[in-house]
Amino acid sequence: MPQLTDLTAAVAAGKRIDTVRITQELLAAGTGPQDIVERGLVPGMAIVGEQFKRNEIFVPEMLVAARAMKEALKLLEPLLASAGIRPKYTAIIGTVQGDLHDIGKNLISMMWRGANFAVIDLGTNVSPERYLAAAKEHNANLVGLSALLTTTMPAMKDTVRIIKAAGLTGTKIMIGGAPITQAFADEIGADGYAADAGTAVDIAKKLVGQAA
Repeated sequence: MPQLTDLTAAVAAGKRIDTVRITQELLAAGTGPQDIVERGLVPGMAIVGEQFKRNEIFVPEMLVAARAMKEALKLLEPLLASAGIRPKYTAIIGTVQGDLHDIGKNLISMMWRGANFAVIDLGTNVSPERYLAAAKEHNANLVGLSALLTTTMPAMKDTVRIIKAAGLTGTKIMIGGAPITQAFADEIGADGYAADAGTAVDIAKKLVGQAA
């Protein structure tokens, strides 16, 4: 019988077929889906995030690992839902209005799911009003704003302003993207900034912990 550590290793190595097979075998052996997520998949993605921060792997390897994890989650999410088990925190993510780039957003979305966040992905070209509506609808703990174009940074500023003005005290706002800096995050009043997907997980956990 495979162990949860085998699943962790398969995810970290980006072995999609092995990840799915081990997940199925663990379920068949009676391992609970929540244990599989929290003690198998999440540690695997944590390894990947640490490797990325140390420049031991790069975006393609992260995507491969995240997709392996995603295939396993397809098996587990219906079981978790039927048992009434949900991730503790909910995050909204999207690329801001005027920007259609999504690679960075998609990577962070998968990394957050790998850290056991419930993630609602609004896609690209997301208006401030859509972010706010989604944050209210899903009672979000975290809103992630992504931008690649410098011309869309004002849209990021507007989004932060609108969400803050709505008084959602339990919702933290995190921003990132190629032109974004910590100084810009401070300037517009965002709660957090991440320079890469590995750091994005650490910052997200810290922010939702503060909001809890």
